[in-house]
Formats: sequence, C-alpha cells, structure tokens
Amino acid sequence: MKRFIGFVKKEFLHIFRDVRTIIILFGIPVVQLLLFGTVITTEIKNAHIAIYDQSKDEVTREITAKLLSSGYFLLDQQLETARDIEAVFRKGRVKEVLVFEQDFAKNLEKEGRANVHVMADASDPNTGKLLAAHTAGIINDYLIKETGELKMPLQIIPEVRMYYNEELKSVFMFVPGIMAMILMLISAMMTSISITREKEMGTMEILLVSPLRPVQIILGKVAPYLALSVMNALIILLIGHFVFGMPVHGSWALLMAESILFIMMALCLGILISSVAKTQMVAMFISLIALMLPTILLSGFIFPVGNMPAPLQILSLIMPPRWFIVILKNIMLKGTGFADVWKETLILTGMAVVFVAVAVKKFKVRLE
Repeated sequence: MKRFIGFVKKEFLHIFRDVRTIIILFGIPVVQLLLFGTVITTEIKNAHIAIYDQSKDEVTREITAKLLSSGYFLLDQQLETARDIEAVFRKGRVKEVLVFEQDFAKNLEKEGRANVHVMADASDPNTGKLLAAHTAGIINDYLIKETGELKMPLQIIPEVRMYYNEELKSVFMFVPGIMAMILMLISAMMTSISITREKEMGTMEILLVSPLRPVQIILGKVAPYLALSVMNALIILLIGHFVFGMPVHGSWALLMAESILFIMMALCLGILISSVAKTQMVAMFISLIALMLPTILLSGFIFPVGNMPAPLQILSLIMPPRWFIVILKNIMLKGTGFADVWKETLILTGMAVVFVAVAVKKFKVRLE
C-alpha cells in the first residue's frame, strides 16, 4: 500500500512539474468555457444599419431614434438614393437597410397604414432573420405606445426582403466556413507534421547535408500539400455549387486565386508551427487546438463577430479564416470583384509573409 501511495505521489509530482500537462488540464477548459460562454449568443448588438428616409418627417425620425436607442443598431449612414442600397451592402459593413416610403406620416394619418421596407444582408441567414425580427418588433412597440391600445387603428407594415439569400438557406453560411476550416487545418497541420516528422526521426540532418538549400527543402515539403489543398478547394466549391446549390455570382478565376492565396498562407503557418514543435504530437496538438476552435468561434463562421466582446473582436482580427470567409461570401454571394476584397486580400498576403519570415528565421536558429 505504501508503495502504491508513493507511486501516486510521484505521478502527482510529475504532472505538476510538467507545465504543458497543467495547461492541458486546467488552462484549456477555462479558455474553452470563456470562449463558448462569450461567443455563443443569439443576441444582436450594435449591428450597422443604413436608412433611406424618403419622407423625413417626425414619425420616421422617432422610429429611427427608437431603433438606435435600443442598443441593437448603429446608424452607419443615411442614404440619398435607392441606388446606394446595393453599393452599401457590397461593402459588407452594413447588415440592414430601412427604406421609409414618401409621405410616411401623412399616409399613416390619412390611410391608417404606412410601409417601411426592411432589407437585410442574408449572406449570414441567422443574423438576417434576427435583424428583421428585432426591427419589426421595435416598430410595432413604437406603434403600440403611440396608440395606447393593442387593437391598433394604425398600421406600420414592415416589408422584409433578404439580400443575397432570399430563401435563408443555411448552406450559404456553412459552405464558406467549412471550406475555410478544412483548408486551414489540412494545409497547416499536414505541413507542420511533415516537417516535424523529419526532425523527430533524425532525417532532417540528412536532408540538410544534401546539395539542397534549407529553403528548397521546405518548398519541396510544402509543394505536394499546396497541390492537394488546391484540389480540395476545387472539390469543395464544386460540391457546394452543384450539390447544395451554392451560387458563384463572381469570377471563378478570382475565387480560385483567393483560395490559393489562403492555402499559401496556411502552409506558411504550418511551417511556423513546425519550427516551434519538437514532435509530431505537439505539432498536431497546436494545429487542432490553436486553429480549429478559433476558426469555428472567432472567424464569424457561425457567430457574428459584432456580437462578441471587444477583446474577442480584437483577437479575431488576427484570425486568417475571418478574412477568407468575407472574401468567399463577397465573391460567391454578392458577385463582387477584386475592388471590394482587396483589403482582405492584402491582410492575408501580409500574414503569409510574416509567417514565412518568422518560420525561416526560427528554422535557421534551430539548425545552428
């Protein structure tokens, strides 16, 4: 019994001396709880909207003020013409546009009804539905308080229209997100494991004494995964398009070029992970935990970034899938060109350059 107790004490001491084990046992559950608790929410907060007020009377101003004071909406801009609606949606910042008809207050007073058009960006269908529902609820609440009775002689009729996804198909949200997650995990994880395997087996030194330069060795290890990942991207796009009916309103050439850029960035990240990890297990652990969860939770794949607390919104800025998902939705659903995704493209390019620069530097340091 004493031997058993001594053995148990030894195991406890071994666990507490290993920082990585302590992080796995206590750190990861805490981080997951905080992430899931703050990210998973069905609330709408500070959604950017635009208003095209053709009437500009007292009633429309009061409704606008009530919407903005609710805490759900932020006024991004006042539109001057109906032609501005499409343009403001393409930029991606505005998620809803309200259009008040002409003589809104007069129609409400004389005819007992007035129309307001609610147009939501349904490239994220869940957010689109929530925005439309909140808007209709606030307008009805305003009317109830103004009339003071439930059976209202007056009616304000919100006419809802969903842009880019009128049928609110959830596949329009999941195909871009799943594509980003698969390409991120496969490209980064397989590259990091491939290079780490050479180090773990001791064959990296053999490669280094060959006529090949270190950069050529890295590129040689990465090239097959680049080709396979491009094939993966094309297969995902074809399945999404022909099986699930995912539209591609933009350029296929631009879509594939952006996909290749994202794959290159993920491969560079895999090289960086391999320069830090000593074993294949550590490389796989870093790839799965550090890439999969942030991709699901912080990229806007499932949960809108705007609903997250400010620190997590800042953290999401360094998540490559966030920018790639924006690019995919813009090209596939909105039919935009390079002029509308150049910022996201520049960010992914910058990330790839930073990852490969740091990885090459660390790689050289480890070999000296």
